[in-house]
Amino acid sequence: MVLVVPSGAHKAGSGWTYPPACCKEKDVGGDCAPIPSSDVRKGAHGFSVTLHPGDHHLATRNHWFFIPYGDEIPSGDGNYHICLHPNEDNVNCFFAPPDNV
Repeated sequence: MVLVVPSGAHKAGSGWTYPPACCKEKDVGGDCAPIPSSDVRKGAHGFSVTLHPGDHHLATRNHWFFIPYGDEIPSGDGNYHICLHPNEDNVNCFFAPPDNV
């Protein structure tokens, strides 16, 4: 069996591959990373994500993001992940555990 991974895609630490449209950076680490579940709150209309420095390798200061329900992508490992691109101020993709989608 041969697995073909598109160029530009990065693997999460758990082994599944982020979609190429989400992971834009080709440097080590890319722009996608798992985040602590404690950073995520489910509200009436979507997910509130609070990132602190160290929660994501690109976060150098506190951030608050809102991801409306329907904009999340099921994660491949049951954890939360976020892709920041083109900089730490912008969410490109947000992954939630399938049971939260």
